[in-house]
Amino acid sequence: MIFADKLIMLRKKSGWSQEELAEQMGVSRQAVSKWEGAQSVPDLEKILRMSKLFGVSTDYLLKDELELPENEVPSVSEELPDRRRVSMEEASEFLRIREEDSGRIALGVFGCILSPICLLLLGAATEEPRMQISEGLAGGLGLAILLVLIAASVAVFISCGARVKHFEFLEHEIFETAYGVTEMVKERQKQYQATYNRRNIAGVCICILGVIPLLCGSFWEEQVFLPTVLFCVTLVLIGVGVFVLVQAGVCQASMQKLLQEGDYTREKKRKSRITNVVAAVWWLLTTAIYVAYSYRTGSWEVSWCIWPVSAILYAAVAVVVNAVVR
Repeated sequence: MIFADKLIMLRKKSGWSQEELAEQMGVSRQAVSKWEGAQSVPDLEKILRMSKLFGVSTDYLLKDELELPENEVPSVSEELPDRRRVSMEEASEFLRIREEDSGRIALGVFGCILSPICLLLLGAATEEPRMQISEGLAGGLGLAILLVLIAASVAVFISCGARVKHFEFLEHEIFETAYGVTEMVKERQKQYQATYNRRNIAGVCICILGVIPLLCGSFWEEQVFLPTVLFCVTLVLIGVGVFVLVQAGVCQASMQKLLQEGDYTREKKRKSRITNVVAAVWWLLTTAIYVAYSYRTGSWEVSWCIWPVSAILYAAVAVVVNAVVR
């Protein structure tokens, strides 16, 4: 048995993934992958460390003719259950789909941000006698447009989600990749990094500059319609900025999922079940509070503030949950 096969057997007997063994050895996962693929062998220092780590002799590791005693060879029951293994074809397909859908997902988010604009404008128009728009018409029409935009956005999200339904495990499960997948994704990530940085900078700057029309609206306190128009301009600009950020983020996240980096590390995946439940409950409650308060008071032009406040509070809750969950 050659060194590569011995290393695979010993790693599985210890119950470690390639990444976990890499951490134990103080090397990269790619190095372990190359060792197991018989593309390279570790230096003497690594061999000595491996010998202590697995409790075997250096002779056993280095001499192909030496085998472990039969009672020390791991049986099938001792080995780890097979984890999902992502092939090169699957990884390439996943990256292609997410790149294609990044613009659609960003457009769906853009539609959600724009959805209250007609309601706000029509509501403000009722305060202008010359426009002769009743509150009932403004509320009904504005709410109808809001629901249409949200429904269209949700349809986009569901459609994009269905295209990667069979890749959901990448986000929640610990998996391994076939030889060469990690290197391919790393290379694509490296090539995309400059574009990702540009889009992030552009998106953030547009969001910041988008506040300017809102600030300008404060100069016309005695009016209602013009400040509302300027506020809607702010929403449009922020929507454009978020569109750019989301498009960049979807592509970057797809590569992080395959590499199990960023928000998709093994440790975070173990916490994801609890944090996902907290997030779902939180935003459902926020939606319920927003709709109930807005219908009860009719203050649609004010109640939107519930969303940014909820987002800030959720960030604090998420930090606490991540600190508590082990």
